[in-house]
This record gives sequence, structure tokens and C-alpha cells, in this order.
Amino acid sequence: MFSVTVRDHMMIAHSFRGEVFGPAQRLHGATFVVDATFRRPDLDADGIVVDIGLATEQLRAVLGELTYRNLDDEAAFAGVNTTTEVLARTVADRLAERVHAGELGAGARELTGIMVTLHESHVAWASYERSL
Repeated sequence: MFSVTVRDHMMIAHSFRGEVFGPAQRLHGATFVVDATFRRPDLDADGIVVDIGLATEQLRAVLGELTYRNLDDEAAFAGVNTTTEVLARTVADRLAERVHAGELGAGARELTGIMVTLHESHVAWASYERSL
């Protein structure tokens, strides 16, 4: 399996519901380093997994929909704890929509999977992997 990973970051505000979250129940900010890994079993005719420039642009666009926002106020997250895991799935699903729409180029239609990892810090991160 071949893979290509691109990286960006996002800064959000949010709060959590539930005693398990302790002080994070209060509104707080988070900065995530975000890695998006694109997978396929074979390279395309140009010898690549995906166009790195297009992958970078689309990751930036997806994160642009979330960054500098209070996610508690976003309709897409109504009633949802926007944990690192939930946000990893959200970014992966939104990237998958862009792959299917052709926004990562025609060659990206042969991708078989995406994994998104959100790094909360240098010692903690969460990932979500999905098929395409």
C-alpha cells in the first residue's frame, strides 16, 4: 500500500458536556496539527498516490471551514461533543466528499482510503481511518 501525507493546522474553540471532561466542560481553545494520509495499492500512470498540491489545498479548505470558530455555535455540531476523535472523522469525511467530487484530480478517484490524525500536543493525538 502506498501513502502520501499532507499537514496543516487549525485553531478552534469548544466546550464539552459530561463530567468525564472535567474542566474542559468550560469553553476553551485548541490548536491541532492535522495530518491527512491518502492511500492506494498502486501508483497512477504518473507514479504518484495523489497530487500533493491538490491534497494540501483541499485539506486547507476543509480546515478553513472549522478554524477560528467556536464549534459550539456551528449547526453541524449541534448536540455533539467535538472531541479530537469526532473532529478527525469530520475532516476525513469532508475530504472524502472532495475526492468523490473530483477536487483532488481524476487520479484521486483510485484512492482506497484516507486517515486523518489530529495532534492535540506532542504527546496526544487521535486518528480516524475510512475507506473510499
